[in-house]
Amino acid sequence: MIMDVEEARHIRRSSELNVGDEIEAWHNGKLFHRGTVTQTVTAMDLFWILDSRTGTRRLIDAEALVILRAADPATAKVASRTPVRTPAQPSHMPLFQAPTLAG
Repeated sequence: MIMDVEEARHIRRSSELNVGDEIEAWHNGKLFHRGTVTQTVTAMDLFWILDSRTGTRRLIDAEALVILRAADPATAKVASRTPVRTPAQPSHMPLFQAPTLAG
């Protein structure tokens, strides 16, 4: 079932995209970009997105990356990473102490 969902989200050519589509661009199992399609160049199989993380425009090569339609938030998997804990109080110890030159 999960494979069918992933297969349905997979984009093989930029001609399958429309301006306004939300996509994810993956490489080696890592999410590189996520954003909204702003322009497509189907003759070269390229498209532009507005990256939702950085707010910058990115040129995406559909042949170099695995392109997926962004998962519906209602069906997206819950992150498996443990949440980062922040200390309750700031530490009195400095993070870095330069060596002294006194001799």
